[in-house]
Amino acid sequence: MTRAPQKRRLETRAKLLNVAAAIVQEQGYSGLRVEDVVARAGVAKGTLFSHFKDKDGLLAVLIGEEVTRLLDGMEAAGAPSDIPGLTARLAPHLDYVVQDRVIFDLLLRYSGTTAAEPDEVVTASFTRQVALLARWLQYMQAAGSIRQSPPPQLLAEGIQAFLNHVLGVWFCMEHENEAPPARTLEPYLKAWLLPPA
Repeated sequence: MTRAPQKRRLETRAKLLNVAAAIVQEQGYSGLRVEDVVARAGVAKGTLFSHFKDKDGLLAVLIGEEVTRLLDGMEAAGAPSDIPGLTARLAPHLDYVVQDRVIFDLLLRYSGTTAAEPDEVVTASFTRQVALLARWLQYMQAAGSIRQSPPPQLLAEGIQAFLNHVLGVWFCMEHENEAPPARTLEPYLKAWLLPPA
């Protein structure tokens, strides 16, 4: 009995993603090559391109899955009560992105923030992160630990911009003797969220 074409297609896509994830685990995102993925998966290059627009499309799926996992962890940790707690909640995301410049580049390109080539999964993760930040900020405003205006949504979008800024600066600098990105982010959060003195 032959498998239905749809089932076979889903299995092939899953195999390509598993092989690509294994290569990334061994060599990093920058080390992923289409030739290696198709060779290990035992498929033709055209098969990979029938599932993903290009290598970046394949990477966007892998990165989007990891960002989703990180967001799940952030949500499970609950709302922070202060800015150091907020910084700690954002640290795993920053630590993940600084692993490889490819992650940062693809997140920016596919998030829609640069109006380049939005990817559904990556865009959804950015939207989810802003919504999560807005909920946390609303809680923090109610607790009186941050300024009461502007609204939480706008404050959350500002934090998203600061995340992109801190990461962009991180990739433009030498990292030896530098503070981790989360520590670099905290002064921006304080300036953005605390009431004027």
